[in-house]
Amino acid sequence: MKFMKLGSKPDSFQSKGKNIRFVQSELEIDIIVKVGDVIFHLHKLPLLSKSSLMQKLVTTNNDDNLGEIDIPDIPGGPAAFEICVKFCYGMTVILNSYNVVSARCAAEYLEMHETVEKGNLIYKIEVLLSSSIFHAWKDSIIALRTMKSLSPWSEDLKLVSSCIDSIATKASVDPSKVEWSYTYNQKKILSENSLDPLWSGIIKEQSVPMDWWVEDLCELEIDFYEKIIVAIKAKRRVSSEVIGEALKAYSFRWLSNLGTASVNSAIDAAKYQSILQSIIWLLPAEKGSVSCRFLFKLLGSIILIDGGERSMKELIKQIGRHLEYASVSDLLIPVMPGHNTIYDIDTVMSIVKEFLMQHSIASQPSPNETEETETMNLAVVSDSSKMAVAKLIDGYLAEVAKEPNLLCSKFTDLAGLVSSKSRPVHDGLYHAIDIYLKEHPSLSKSEKKKLCGLLDCKKLSAEICIHAVQNERLPLRLVVQILFFEQMRASSSCSGRAGSGGSYGSSRSGITTNAEDEWDGMPTAEVLGSFKSTKLAHGNGGSQRNSGSSDTTKTDGHDKSGNAKAKGIKMPRKMLGELLSSKRQTGENSSSSNTSVSEEMHN
Repeated sequence: MKFMKLGSKPDSFQSKGKNIRFVQSELEIDIIVKVGDVIFHLHKLPLLSKSSLMQKLVTTNNDDNLGEIDIPDIPGGPAAFEICVKFCYGMTVILNSYNVVSARCAAEYLEMHETVEKGNLIYKIEVLLSSSIFHAWKDSIIALRTMKSLSPWSEDLKLVSSCIDSIATKASVDPSKVEWSYTYNQKKILSENSLDPLWSGIIKEQSVPMDWWVEDLCELEIDFYEKIIVAIKAKRRVSSEVIGEALKAYSFRWLSNLGTASVNSAIDAAKYQSILQSIIWLLPAEKGSVSCRFLFKLLGSIILIDGGERSMKELIKQIGRHLEYASVSDLLIPVMPGHNTIYDIDTVMSIVKEFLMQHSIASQPSPNETEETETMNLAVVSDSSKMAVAKLIDGYLAEVAKEPNLLCSKFTDLAGLVSSKSRPVHDGLYHAIDIYLKEHPSLSKSEKKKLCGLLDCKKLSAEICIHAVQNERLPLRLVVQILFFEQMRASSSCSGRAGSGGSYGSSRSGITTNAEDEWDGMPTAEVLGSFKSTKLAHGNGGSQRNSGSSDTTKTDGHDKSGNAKAKGIKMPRKMLGELLSSKRQTGENSSSSNTSVSEEMHN
């Protein structure tokens, strides 16, 4: 620690009780100075020789008796005044980073300038600050911590700005040039040396980490901390990732007990709000600069103390920028007491909407865009991000679906925010819907219809389709649609293999087109008839499937009586599952059999 020793005489200050200080001297006391609740018994000559203010106060004092002067508002209080008095008496006094700022402010208050005497206290303190304190990393931080109680003197004397600039400059230095001591997580150093099970016994020379300055700044209060981070950002030498790490460390230092400790007063609430608002405002705009988990922890803190709508909106904007990196556990935001649900669905919906809005803006081509490849790369990044978020939302829906009080409209609204294009596979969505149906058996038909309408049967895997056709919770209409598409998919696959020989090249396109045209409606009699004919074909063996005349006969019969059959067909779900399984096994048989089924469905 840097320091300066002033004076050479021994310290002769004495105390009498708690509130009286006097100088042990043969000379008689001729002035009393009251500073706050402490009374100083002093001599005029040493004070008047160095303090212009004391000269004025003594001159204006008309009392012929022992003069008493009251200076209640001196910065630094009795301790700072005593330092100045000792300097006036020539007593030994040590100035360091803990007391130098208060002494500087008190000396300014007492007007101890060079015009009064050469080599006065203000000059000596300025030399110490400029040559030592502001050049030392930890001394600068310690000095800055003392300045808040000395406001506005410390600001007016530009001590705060000088100290902040010094700290920000050192934090922006190339780590390879850092030669001063700093506080860092010692666990990392130990694990790389003696605590490492493979340690060779040789202590490695530690390189200075990029975030070497982070922990030391955590001791500062939020107002000074905010100014330093702003100054570091302005120098543009520190990466956004390191800035993000600094904010994370500061949040852990000041907010880690917020979830367990109750906010007992308005002062505590205001303090936490100030910290959160500043951290949110300081968050780097660059994507990936902070973890999504950290952002969600900030969000939980904002909700807990009601940090304000403005901070909430800004944080949601930040989370929307990083949403693709979130996990399902991050989204499980608990609601405040008094609500009938467990998790905050509305906030999650706001985050997803923000994500979609940002990606919608990002995907719009720039007016000056000339490189087509840049546009294509942007689209690829955007699509991959949307698919990651779609998978995340499906996992989240599966968790919140267990809530007994979760409204169907909330579920469908959140699920519907993600476009079908962003869900190449609907297995996760099916799983979430199945859980919701299981936990909410009293849903109305219209609610079930709206819920199941989210599913695209074309995007269900084979395993999910087998499960779905045997699922008693699903509407029969959806089950039939799933089975219908599985039949189309199997037929298309068979036609593709047969078409490689050049015989049925147009069958697959015809079947696919039919499936697309009739997907949104109730399956027609022809479709149901094709299911029945397929079932019969499986039951009668390969000879009938290989007979072209036999296929034609069945198709003609079906055309005549299809409408009547559509009304009366009731196929047990177990039978549907068996049919789907047997249909898949048959799809792996001879190409002639597959071709027969394909022709039947196409006709």
